[in-house]
Amino acid sequence: MKTSVQAIRGMNDILPDEARYWARVESIVREVFGSYGYQEIRFPIVENTALFKRGIGEVTDIVEKEMYTFDDRNGDSLTLRPEGTAVCVRACLEHGLLYGETPRLWYHGPMFRHERPQKGRYRQFHQFGVEVFGIDGPDIDAEIIAMSARLWDRLGLRHDMTLELNTLGTSEERARYHEQLVEYFSAHSDQLDEDSQRRLLTNPLRILDSKNPEMQKLIESAPKLIDTLGEDSKQHFLKLRDILDALKISYVINPRLVRGLDYYGKTVFEWTTQRLGAQGTVCAGGRYDGLVETLGGNPTSGVGFALGLERLILLYQEMNPVLPSSIHVYCLTMGEPAEQLAWQLLHSWRETLSWLNIVMHCGGGSFKSQFKKADKSGAAIALVIGDNEVQDGTVGVKFLREDIPQETIVLTDMVNFLRNYFEHVD
Repeated sequence: MKTSVQAIRGMNDILPDEARYWARVESIVREVFGSYGYQEIRFPIVENTALFKRGIGEVTDIVEKEMYTFDDRNGDSLTLRPEGTAVCVRACLEHGLLYGETPRLWYHGPMFRHERPQKGRYRQFHQFGVEVFGIDGPDIDAEIIAMSARLWDRLGLRHDMTLELNTLGTSEERARYHEQLVEYFSAHSDQLDEDSQRRLLTNPLRILDSKNPEMQKLIESAPKLIDTLGEDSKQHFLKLRDILDALKISYVINPRLVRGLDYYGKTVFEWTTQRLGAQGTVCAGGRYDGLVETLGGNPTSGVGFALGLERLILLYQEMNPVLPSSIHVYCLTMGEPAEQLAWQLLHSWRETLSWLNIVMHCGGGSFKSQFKKADKSGAAIALVIGDNEVQDGTVGVKFLREDIPQETIVLTDMVNFLRNYFEHVD
């Protein structure tokens, strides 16, 4: 018995009904980013492994446990991209986009991490990312946060989102804090779980992000990073908060928010929701002023965020359980003359009304069976062309979603009818 070939675990197909949600959300994201003057950039899916080891950090969970890495036929170590920021920096350096410019960029596409698949968290997942280079002040931090807030407004999700903020200070300030954390957690090493004991030797800030309930009391009593910050870092964070307050963007200060990548410093933030259970982070980012230099460029500030499309679309589907069909018109015919006329008419209407989505029924069948398919398509109206319509120069119009009697429209009036009807529907 033959066995069917199935998709790889954690790498999912997006079927037509779901793809309509993806297209709607992606369209809105593009519009919002464009309205702030951000430009699209596109990258390869595969990069040199060294890019992520240098950019993300060799002792991060991503590099240590989650990357899809392989040797190609030349013996080079390659990796399916697990995130976009390091890739964006690489592209900007390679093509000279940072010289004398302050680019505002966005990108989207699949990322890959070998994790245990969960709802909204898969091994192939999709992100929109935003990156800005060459602007040092907190005003640009505020802009990208405001832009993400505008996106939630456009999607109707603002009331389901909570903005969490923190500051990680400079690398020198984090180094001092690193010493304090090592001293503190070493004194309580018997209370650390296996992950935290490993992180104590590699990246103790990540212990603060532990979700282990048995460690929460210990973490709450740990030294606070804010107490090690210098005046410049404190003022940067204060100015950011002032701008967000002026914009009436509410937030909560989360001193345990550290993010999982080595390159972050100063501002870090996350947009979270209670509607997705444990996988509650929908959008996250922050400032990474040292990353460009780490990857071989001149010292250049940077800030950005990434939003996970799977989680965002789960939220959007929950708020919009019924999405209008993308099909406007379904055309039914009976007889060869009617079919030939329909092909000509639809070809002309698609050119004149380029926004109109029309399905031509193919495969024959009775009018009854064709009407069933028209109704199932989700189209707003069905156009009926048979022998009588060919002879009279008319088209029958059946309204599939409204309680309106069927009409007969003269062929020469059809373009105006379609234009006016769908203006009314929209």
